[in-house]
Amino acid sequence: MKYLYQVDYWVPFPSSEHGGMINVIAESDVECHDLLAEQSEFYYDTAYDNLIMSAVARAAKFALVDEEVSRIIGEFTT
Repeated sequence: MKYLYQVDYWVPFPSSEHGGMINVIAESDVECHDLLAEQSEFYYDTAYDNLIMSAVARAAKFALVDEEVSRIIGEFTT
């Protein structure tokens, strides 16, 4: 089963002035984290890796019935 995650943007000020939201379809918290980490410019920074996982753990999560592909489906960040 896939889930829609609504993840608060994890990059703190001053790199991100106002934050944002990223919507992800993923099978698990770990897969959601991996999709976000792969697209992040901070991918190799372990401090940001922990921030991403914390944001995923706090994300609103909704079950999807007919979704097959895991992916980032929308992003608004500053």
